[in-house]
Amino acid sequence: MKHHLRKTILTCTVSTLFLFGCSSDKKDNLMIDTKNETISEKVTLLLSKMTIEEKVGQMNQYNGFWDVTGPTPQNGNAKKKYEHLRKGWVGSMLNVRGTENVREVQRIAVEESRLGIPLIIGFDVIHGYKTLSPIPIAESASWDLKAIENSARVAATEASAAGINWTFAPMVDISRDPRWGRVMEGGGEDPFLGSKIAQARVKGFQGDDLSKPNTIAACAKHFAAYGFSEAGKEYNSVDIGTSTLYNIVLPPFKAAADSDVKTFMNSFNELNGVPVTGSSFLQREILKGKWNFNGFVVSDWASMRELIEWGHAKDKKEAAKIAATAGSDMDMEGYVYIEELAKLVKDGTIKESILDDAVRRILTVKYELGLFDNPFLYCDETNEKEQIGNEAHHEAVLDVAKKSIVLLKNENNLLPLKKSGQKIALIGPLANDKNSPLGSWRLASDDNTAVSVHEGLSKYKENTLSFEKGIDLIEGNTSFTQPLKVNNTINTSEINKALQIAKNADVVVMVLGEHGFQSGEARSRTEIDLPGRQQELLEKVYEVNKNIVLVLNNGRPLAIEWADKNIPAIVEAWQLGTQTGNAVAEVLYGDYNPSGKLPMTFPRNLGQVPIYYNYKSTGRPNPENNVFWSHYIDSENSPLYPFGYGLSYTTFKYSDFKVHNKKASINEDIKISVKVSNTGNYDGKEVVQLYIRDLFGSITRPVKELKGFELVELKKGESKVIDFTLTKNELGFFNNQGEYIIEPGDFEVFVGGNSAENLKETFVLE
Repeated sequence: MKHHLRKTILTCTVSTLFLFGCSSDKKDNLMIDTKNETISEKVTLLLSKMTIEEKVGQMNQYNGFWDVTGPTPQNGNAKKKYEHLRKGWVGSMLNVRGTENVREVQRIAVEESRLGIPLIIGFDVIHGYKTLSPIPIAESASWDLKAIENSARVAATEASAAGINWTFAPMVDISRDPRWGRVMEGGGEDPFLGSKIAQARVKGFQGDDLSKPNTIAACAKHFAAYGFSEAGKEYNSVDIGTSTLYNIVLPPFKAAADSDVKTFMNSFNELNGVPVTGSSFLQREILKGKWNFNGFVVSDWASMRELIEWGHAKDKKEAAKIAATAGSDMDMEGYVYIEELAKLVKDGTIKESILDDAVRRILTVKYELGLFDNPFLYCDETNEKEQIGNEAHHEAVLDVAKKSIVLLKNENNLLPLKKSGQKIALIGPLANDKNSPLGSWRLASDDNTAVSVHEGLSKYKENTLSFEKGIDLIEGNTSFTQPLKVNNTINTSEINKALQIAKNADVVVMVLGEHGFQSGEARSRTEIDLPGRQQELLEKVYEVNKNIVLVLNNGRPLAIEWADKNIPAIVEAWQLGTQTGNAVAEVLYGDYNPSGKLPMTFPRNLGQVPIYYNYKSTGRPNPENNVFWSHYIDSENSPLYPFGYGLSYTTFKYSDFKVHNKKASINEDIKISVKVSNTGNYDGKEVVQLYIRDLFGSITRPVKELKGFELVELKKGESKVIDFTLTKNELGFFNNQGEYIIEPGDFEVFVGGNSAENLKETFVLE
């Protein structure tokens, strides 16, 4: 790509410190050969050359603000931002994509600013770029860490080919509340599983060498406790105890940090009465202190400015002081640092060393990305054309889509469908939808590019397939930024068409659920049932044909108790991205045996929310001969489907469960084994899950905690012995001071195919 650098580098070599040279007509640029210096030494040298304004500029991130290949902006805010870019007062831009556009903003930064410091280009690459994988909660249901890592690798390959070198993912927030729309973006309710997924996604995005042009910097978000927003309402307050913070919320973030994630993003919520963008406790004390995190922290969109709305800062000046002092290194579209921070340093309110620390972190990541050696590393048009949307990427997202599907019910083995001689009625507003399955975060993808379920089933030619949608789910246009209008009307004619094909069918496949834009950011719901008139449609079809396969498309756990009681087969198919229809069809017809397990508990009703498997027993956990125990008077305590639950077309038996050292010293590993047998008629995969309970602790412990799992593939009739080892990393917990401790005492250990149905053994730590 040397031709990309011709006008910029002139006589510079890639081993030369690019930013001080590379434009011979700028007298302030110094040609300094630093090929033998470490990154730390290069950053120190560069910092010594920077003005306060240039340092603040590196801490400033702007959204894309003009057509970069068109005329330069002449007025308003766009003109101001453009001038800042030329002055070197912008460290990063987001939502600029495509090699042509990225090259132009990068050219301005490196050729027209005094020091020529390259930009880092960010984008929300949440579950794919152009070719979309399943939404993250769906991928989490695969429990397949290699598949999840590969999904992130595909996303990074496409995004980097489009000029992007930084994604605002993975979201590693633990959440127990399906009302919160952003559960679709995370790994579910469990910190152990969430930590493993965080590590897999970071590795997928960043690869083994961040300087390679097909890797991008990852961002662990939202730090911290955003998933515990009160009432599941977006941007709301959070009020949790320190035990929950240290044992449930923070572990996935620590796992990401241990995986060398390059950036963190703070969040919109408050914690302990302090908006976390201004939390020194989280950012200075824990992240950069105890965890020794060396990357940088970016705010969420305008969250620094929102310190004013929270009532935590009087104005932008105070907001800048609070955020910078607390350790928030980069201001995303808040205009707080760029307007106020230099003045605060010059008048002595903030020490320049705070800027130096933040800028050092930012520049280090830019060096690690290889941007100083070649600012246009991510701007290869040929690579862009070859990588985006290629066949291998479609195959990869189809693979993870199939692995993400969870079989919830299969009464009388209605599934898999017979491949010939059947009349199949396909009904539902999502059955032929090519847009909704793409999910909420698909900013770079094209509308209506998903394979619909109708298209997927149509490939099986030996059956007769009829389709009627029955009702509409959404009225009008759909948009990422605008609210949806749910249809609450019934068209009798359309309903009757659906009922007619249902009457004449051997099997009815109904595709119901949420539109892709009904979950995600700012998509909280107060009801988590089937929206609109879908429940009515389901019941009407059930009256004429009970042989129904219900396929759910959704971004959160739904309350579907009526369906569970009445519908013989239920398939959780989430929003599976580009290859949705093909994945669903292959599972329904048995070309792929479903192996997914739920990463979040499904409630019976909204009143149970929040509901999760790793709850505390309380002081009155069991029924008595009176009403005075912990329960509801109008609902069971148990969930509809527990965490870790998922069926297969085959069956599995657990036996020979052994704890090999039932008494062990506190520093000794616990060895465990179990025999798992495929006792059904199909080859299949099972997620073998290991849970423990610390029966007595200085801090009360959950009734169960996931501490291990293994995805095992067994042929029909095959058995395998699965070994687990519990180490000090699994046997302890955090006290209320954030200290990790292991206590002697009695433990129970469980193994099985979900969190509710297990074999049990015991052991003692002495």
